[in-house]
Amino acid sequence: MRKSGVPNGYIFSKGYTHYIFILLFLLYFFDYVDRMVVAALFPFLKAEWGLTDAQCGMLVSAVYWAILIFSFPVSIVIDRWSRKKAIGIMAVLWSLATVACAFTKNFGQLFAARTAIGLGEAGYAPGGTAMISALYPEKKRSLLIGIWNSSIPIGMACGLVAGGYIATHWGWRHAFGIVALPGLIISILFFFVKDYKTVGLEQTVTKGSAAGIAEVKKKKMSKMDIVREFIRTPSLLLTYLGFAGMMFVATSLSTFFPTYFVRVQGVPLQKATLLTSGIMIVCIIGSPLGGWIADWWMKWKIQSRLYVAAIAAILTALLYFSAFHFFQGGPVQYVIFMLAAICSIAYASSAIAVTQDVVHPGLRAISYALCVVTQHLLGSSIGPIMTGALSDQYGIATALKIASLMGISSCIFFYLGSWFYKRDLEKVEKIKITAEE
Repeated sequence: MRKSGVPNGYIFSKGYTHYIFILLFLLYFFDYVDRMVVAALFPFLKAEWGLTDAQCGMLVSAVYWAILIFSFPVSIVIDRWSRKKAIGIMAVLWSLATVACAFTKNFGQLFAARTAIGLGEAGYAPGGTAMISALYPEKKRSLLIGIWNSSIPIGMACGLVAGGYIATHWGWRHAFGIVALPGLIISILFFFVKDYKTVGLEQTVTKGSAAGIAEVKKKKMSKMDIVREFIRTPSLLLTYLGFAGMMFVATSLSTFFPTYFVRVQGVPLQKATLLTSGIMIVCIIGSPLGGWIADWWMKWKIQSRLYVAAIAAILTALLYFSAFHFFQGGPVQYVIFMLAAICSIAYASSAIAVTQDVVHPGLRAISYALCVVTQHLLGSSIGPIMTGALSDQYGIATALKIASLMGISSCIFFYLGSWFYKRDLEKVEKIKITAEE
């Protein structure tokens, strides 16, 4: 029997569900503000400490390496303990680590502080994804995850603009301190929201009896059962690999777009960050649009979530490569950058939904944590370093052109994953999610 005021498919009232969603959205927004503000500070750090482009790239990659290392163990805590407490603690940690960046005196100290930011952010995406997957009906999953992920480009854009403005007027150290405060406030609010009950790790087992009658019962999943849940789900593994290629593209370009505009087009830093933020802001269209298309298309084609991801990936590669190869500036190139940016995140909402669709409901945070580990190990953590090294060797335009082509590999992986999606979806354990008392 459902509680009064709680509609079908929800575990809380719609109003309270939306309140939790808004807090999750704001935390993700400030997660990326804190994560990307350093990219706007590269010219100041290069001038003060004499850093190379590769070292600047390392300051971005440091966050992703920490996320890569800690996402999986933190996700176990999230799935088996408490979503709201884990998320609140992590948000406090990454906010304080951002403040600490303001007090660093050399590259090594700043690298360590940036690593601490990644430690704090390690479980947020898995925890937030698991919460949204439980809060809303499955048929709306791609759209809501898409709206949630639209906070990423907004946060990245605001981080670049705020960082460039604050650093220009008051110094780069103030940039770290100021952007950290809002996230710290929201993280405290999150400790007081309601959570859903931790899902027991049980699976249905069918055995034949002596009388020849099939016996259906539940049993607790062993560690090997959990391992098999993942390695026997090819659509999931291929989705992880598709993510890696897209994250290589996204982190490489978002990190070095300001550098590209300054060096190739000769614009001042503040204008370069504004141009970059404009490209990122249009991504807010791509994430919910991709989710909406996938959910709508899924009414007729069950594999639509991975089809949308594959189409978005190939368009991203082709559009970015064309813009860098055929243009060196001008409004046409900038429009192509914007179209590519929309495609570059349109894949995410439906692909993230797949990581939740095809696994046991009690393993959803772990599932997305494994996706995070894969995408950062093979994408985000190496993208800025490799692109920075290529820039040092061949120039920034050539480096970004090469980075954009990684989207082709993602298209292949997403499309191959669609071959297995329907079968993997049919074998998922059906468990009802309920609210904590």
